[in-house]
Amino acid sequence: MLPRFVPRVLLCLLVLLTGCSTAPATGSAPSRSAGAPTAPSWAAGLTTVRAAALPAEARRTLTLIDRGGPYPYARDGTVFGNHEGLLPRESRGYYHEYTVPTPGSRDRGARRLVTGDEGEVYYTDDHYDSFRAVLR
Repeated sequence: MLPRFVPRVLLCLLVLLTGCSTAPATGSAPSRSAGAPTAPSWAAGLTTVRAAALPAEARRTLTLIDRGGPYPYARDGTVFGNHEGLLPRESRGYYHEYTVPTPGSRDRGARRLVTGDEGEVYYTDDHYDSFRAVLR
């Protein structure tokens, strides 16, 4: 038989743990209301990555996209069909793909940036098996 104080101790621990998980910690990261950026609606459901955290090659490709080229690969800027269905559904021609060079690869490699007509940018490093929304 359990001593009578054990359930009370467990209840107190539960209350303390619950209180710790909801109370803001001193020195914690700022809350969203304190000006932390939120992901745009087009990024809903996707993992996000800041442009500054992308590999250097992807950042250089972003710069080329912003400038309108010239692009090092003939397929850069071609229509991306979104056949995998991982990006939001849009009409054909909405998305365009760009090669992100992969160091050590003898071909275009698996990394790409895909842009949408409304300024969206997505990054894949596994040839369209997954995407991350790029926050700029």
